[in-house]
Amino acid sequence: MQEYLSINDCNLVEFSKSLDRNLQQSEVPLSHDIQKNVPIYDVSKIDFLSDTKLLRTEWANILHKTSGVLVLKNAYPDTSVIDTASAIYEKIIADEKAATGDKADHFAASGANDRIWNSAQKLCQYDPQTFSKYFSNLAVDTACKAWLGPNYQMTAQINLVRPSGAAQSPHRDYHLGFQTKEIAESYPAHVHDLSPALTLQGAIAHVDMPIESGPTKLLPFSQIYRHGYLAFSQHDFREYFENNYIQIPLNKGDVLFFNPALYHAGGANISKNIQRMANLLQVSSAFGRAMESLNRSEMTRLLYPILAKNSDKMNEAEINAAITSCSEGYSFPTNLDTAPPLDGLAPETQANLFRRALNEEMSFVDFKKELLLHDKNKRA
Repeated sequence: MQEYLSINDCNLVEFSKSLDRNLQQSEVPLSHDIQKNVPIYDVSKIDFLSDTKLLRTEWANILHKTSGVLVLKNAYPDTSVIDTASAIYEKIIADEKAATGDKADHFAASGANDRIWNSAQKLCQYDPQTFSKYFSNLAVDTACKAWLGPNYQMTAQINLVRPSGAAQSPHRDYHLGFQTKEIAESYPAHVHDLSPALTLQGAIAHVDMPIESGPTKLLPFSQIYRHGYLAFSQHDFREYFENNYIQIPLNKGDVLFFNPALYHAGGANISKNIQRMANLLQVSSAFGRAMESLNRSEMTRLLYPILAKNSDKMNEAEINAAITSCSEGYSFPTNLDTAPPLDGLAPETQANLFRRALNEEMSFVDFKKELLLHDKNKRA
């Protein structure tokens, strides 16, 4: 078995064969409907105060081994809390645009969508009462526990796509989905297998989303393809997606959940008057943490003059190894308001700032200023 996956081994025929199946009712016995290989659950018919172990097991199996996506209809039977949250979010959008202008986005040009980064924290800060009603939803809680177990970490981002808003390109999501194919290729194969188990993607519909409004384009079963983090950027795979994706219309208060490795893309809003608003849930495993808390900024500040002088005559590989053990090598978590993904999917890491400074022969004084700004921009 290969220890590393190669983009040269991506095979569209193999990929398409893995998708040539239909979800059977026997695979999702607790579902209330199946539409286009997507199991549909009517939350009004589920008692979430009883033992949900069988339901959680079924949902985990869907996300892992079958279609990779499920829909919870009527997850918010009383949509007044959705309306209240929407009004708050619209005010936040207006206030932030007035203060800083249009937001950068992962997959759309700045200004094409309206985006609220860290919408969960901002809702809590603006109106904790509404936050409590919004995030006390047991259907959402059960889905998060089904995939991630207890003590999950909730984050969210509002995405508002206006009429004529363009579709996204097909992709996979965080973690490996936010890396270039070259970086993804550098991770061993087992990390490709494990990355989807660290997060869960969700979307709470804040308005009715008929097909013309552009609900998420989905490719059921595509999360199973092992080379998927390398293949989604390839032209033939993207063309296959565009010829085979499905969309499920949603009503206000419905919630969509999918495996982050599922091929998906926001659809084009070709409606005349629908402001498509969804709260995109990015839920993380409680286990995605280091054992110890290190002051990596202080370590980076102390190490820079040592490596800049390089009195030990270390080669480039040795210098990189020292930086890796010292500085933060991952862009997240961050404050996407002040550290947006302007030049790609993710902001510059602390470690890459270190490497850039060495290459530019940046003075220690200038490096400290850059490091302080980097730290300030990451803070929420």
